[in-house]
Amino acid sequence: MTTDLSKTELGTLGETLVANWLQSQGWRLCDRQWHCRWGELDLVMAQGPADRRGQLIFVEVKTRSQGNWDAYGLMAITRSKQAKLWKAAQLYLLKQPQWAEATCRFDIALVACRSGQQPTAAASPNPAKYLAVDDGRYLMLQDYIENAFDAPQR
Repeated sequence: MTTDLSKTELGTLGETLVANWLQSQGWRLCDRQWHCRWGELDLVMAQGPADRRGQLIFVEVKTRSQGNWDAYGLMAITRSKQAKLWKAAQLYLLKQPQWAEATCRFDIALVACRSGQQPTAAASPNPAKYLAVDDGRYLMLQDYIENAFDAPQR
């Protein structure tokens, strides 16, 4: 018998799905659930060297169940939330000065929690976009938005 996962646990699984998918795309995980006074950076992923040739992405992951009201979490990324993410990213870069010259961007990953059997590899064009949950549900990367919002020039 399985127990229902809390929203926090389900959100963490959504982050795992996105981190694994990004790693399959050639990104490497630098930090996860990085906390500061401005909030949390769900995922910090890197590609290339830690200098001006490298890239760093700050990924906000939103995991939602069917019947959600906010477009799978997209509407939760308000201007206020964007400002907090920007401040958290600035602090992250201060604490990780090797990335100060890298190209940075903010991405949003929208993860849907669905009931039933996870699609098979044959039925899915990209099996890395799915993650089975022990309670008969599965997570699916619904949408991934690169450069989801602009930040002030640093």
